[in-house]
Amino acid sequence: MLHAKIPVLSKKAQISVLTCSAGDQLFSSFGHTAFRVQDPELGIDVVYNYGTFDFNKPNFYLNFAKGKLIYSLSRKSFEAFLYDYQLEKRWIKEQLLDLNQEQANHLLKFFEENYKPENRDYPYDPLFNNCSTITGDILEEQIGNAIVFNGSHLKELMTFRQLVHQHIKTNEWGTFGIDLAFGGITDKQATVRQHMFLPYYAMYQLNNTTYNGKPLLSRERTISDYPEKSDQSTFLTSPLFWFMFVLCFVIAITYLDKKHDGQNKWLDFTLFFVSGLAGLILMLLWFATDHVVTQLNFNFLWLLPTNLVVAFYIVSKKKPTWLTKYLWLALGLMVVILLIWIFKIQILSPLNIPLLLILAIRYLFLLKKI
Repeated sequence: MLHAKIPVLSKKAQISVLTCSAGDQLFSSFGHTAFRVQDPELGIDVVYNYGTFDFNKPNFYLNFAKGKLIYSLSRKSFEAFLYDYQLEKRWIKEQLLDLNQEQANHLLKFFEENYKPENRDYPYDPLFNNCSTITGDILEEQIGNAIVFNGSHLKELMTFRQLVHQHIKTNEWGTFGIDLAFGGITDKQATVRQHMFLPYYAMYQLNNTTYNGKPLLSRERTISDYPEKSDQSTFLTSPLFWFMFVLCFVIAITYLDKKHDGQNKWLDFTLFFVSGLAGLILMLLWFATDHVVTQLNFNFLWLLPTNLVVAFYIVSKKKPTWLTKYLWLALGLMVVILLIWIFKIQILSPLNIPLLLILAIRYLFLLKKI
């Protein structure tokens, strides 16, 4: 490890970018990026990791919900870093930067200055300010504007949502939550540099980056090699299975209600209350937090926050006169959200379809019932 005084790196020093494969947890599904500084003459081999966070920090989950999640730069020996990823059986690839001694020392001083307690924290954003986007920022700002990020290796520029979906499958609970919470802003096309928010794309990009017209990398190598993580989920635990199960249940209950001229009030109260609560959360994520990715989220048009209040009226013996108009409005807004989807203003998850049908079936039943 480094001493209190920053050493002067020798001519044999190397600075590289480490890319790690995806892990089992949702937060590690996109891989990881870090910097490595090594100097065999000085016995230095350390990793500077901008992807460090602490679940035990005060108000961690509250700050996460508010969009004020703080990540930190950590520093540890390469041996300890390697051990962690080998324990999880995740591959690590290394890309060595073609830097001279002066540039290497300049980067080391930058990392050490950044590592000071007063400098190491930064506001995290999953798309625009994470361990991977910082890689491009640091190289551009610390090495110079002569760096060119060439996008010729990309067949097409994709949206942020399309890029996210390359690493997580649609029919997973985590993906469903992401699609529900991410707004239309994530359906905008990402630039070549913005593709680097994903570690894999940052790795591909460095292969196509030049400095003063020459390749930025001197060479690449594989540090540890493991196969990509495979999907361990089953259809019986997937959201589609459970949403279809609930849809069939609602259809059966609605049929019985119609046959016996009744109303399952517990079902209606639950559907209205839960959909209203979900819609309220989505609106708060858009308007009451610092999250960028949750902006322009029109899912609240079918997950109506007002359903929270209507849930209590829908189970009352005497229905208010305005309820019929409200139900027609709710159905109309479902059509609007489908048009928003069709015209690609915001891309919705196909998992929303059974949920839309569940609500639409009860809305139509209640309209006829009233």
